[in-house]
Amino acid sequence: MDPHQDEVGSLTFMVRKVWLNMRSAIAAELKAFGLSTPQYATLLMTEAQPGMSAADVAREVASSRQAANEMLASLELDGLIERRPNPTDRRSHQIHVTESGRARLAEARIAVDRREAELEAAFTPEQRGAARDWLEGISEACR
Repeated sequence: MDPHQDEVGSLTFMVRKVWLNMRSAIAAELKAFGLSTPQYATLLMTEAQPGMSAADVAREVASSRQAANEMLASLELDGLIERRPNPTDRRSHQIHVTESGRARLAEARIAVDRREAELEAAFTPEQRGAARDWLEGISEACR
């Protein structure tokens, strides 16, 4: 038997299971704010990196460009983001979070942070740090 695999299954599928379970837990929190997990992620990213394109968002949330554009249209319709012409590429737009989007994100972030803290409560600070370091390292190794 492969030493990296046990009775639970491969590492890849263990990570997938954790992701799906966490996504479900966070989605339940976000529902109260009228946001999906990808919408929340998009607001986080575009607040941190104003001017991202739809293609950038699609890559970061692991979706097709079409799906990202539909999600962005929904956020724009709700007044949470705005698309501005890209001054260096007339074919694309830059995405910016509006004041309303920042306010909704700030409220949702409190609920998400609280829920993540509940999920991590049984772990020591060292375990949480090691898990985050490992996830970051694996993510980087996969690029």
